[in-house]
Amino acid sequence: MNYQSVIILGAPRSGTNMLRDVLCEFDGVGTWPCDEINYIWRHGNVTSASDEFTVEMAGPEIKNFIANEFDAFAEKQKLSFLVEKTCANSLRVPFVDKVMPEAKYIFIVRDGVDAVGSATLRWKAKLDIPYILKKIRYVPFSDLPYYAIRYFSSRLHRFFSKDGRLSFWGPQLNGLDSALKHYSLEEVCALQWQRCVELSEAALSKIPEDRVVRVKYETFVTQPESELSRVLQALGVDFDSAKVKKAVIRVSDKSIGKGRKALKDKNLEDVERLVASTLKRHGYEC
Repeated sequence: MNYQSVIILGAPRSGTNMLRDVLCEFDGVGTWPCDEINYIWRHGNVTSASDEFTVEMAGPEIKNFIANEFDAFAEKQKLSFLVEKTCANSLRVPFVDKVMPEAKYIFIVRDGVDAVGSATLRWKAKLDIPYILKKIRYVPFSDLPYYAIRYFSSRLHRFFSKDGRLSFWGPQLNGLDSALKHYSLEEVCALQWQRCVELSEAALSKIPEDRVVRVKYETFVTQPESELSRVLQALGVDFDSAKVKKAVIRVSDKSIGKGRKALKDKNLEDVERLVASTLKRHGYEC
C-alpha cells in the first residue's frame, strides 16, 4: 500500500463532511465523489439490521473486498492520502481497524444537542435524486436489489407516517426499531449521537495514539487555521500557511448553537437528560 488511508469518525451532523472537504483541498489528498461509502463497508453483511459490526464480521473475503476498493480508488486517482467519512463507522471501529490496520483516524465531536437539532431535519428530508445517484455508483452489484427495496420502503414510510419521517436514517444502532417506537425522533437522534461517540471513544482508546487525531467541532470552526494545521501535521500531509488559509475559507462558526435553538424547550430537556453523561464528559452544557 503506497498511500495512507484516513478514516474520519463522528456522529451524524458533527462536521465530518466539512473536515473531509478541507483535507481534500491539499495535493495528493482525495476521497470518493459521493457523501460516503457505507454500501462498500456493508458488503458481505448487507442484510444486517445494524451498523454495529463485530470484528468477527470482517472475514477474509469481506476484508479483501473493502481493502481492494480502497487500493483501486487510490491507485486510479494517484492519491497519497485517501479520506473516508462514513458516519456508521463510528459504531464499528474494531471492524474497520481489522480491515484497514494501517489507517489513521480523525475523531470529531460536536455538541450533541446541536447535532440532534440538525439530524432531526435529515430524518424528514425530501428525496434528493442527485445525492442518491452519486452514492449508488458504489453499491456492489449483488447488493442492488436489497437496497432498492429498502429505499422504497423507507420513502413509503415517510409518505404515510404521521410525523413525515423516513423509516431509517443515519447510523443504524442495535435496537433502533425499538427506540423509534419508545422515544421521540429528537431522542432517537440523541441516542444515535451518543452511541457513535461512546463506541468510538472506547475503541480508539485501544489504538496507538500516533494513529488518532481528536478534534472538537467548536474549536475547529472558531480556530480553523491552527486546528487544520495540527491535523495535517499529525497525518503527515505537506502544507503551508497560504494553502491552509485557502482551504478553510468557507469554514464558519455560524452553526454553533443553531441546533439547540431549533429544539423546543421540552425536546431540549428530554435530549439533555437522555445523554447528559456524554455531553458533560466532552465539556458541553446540559
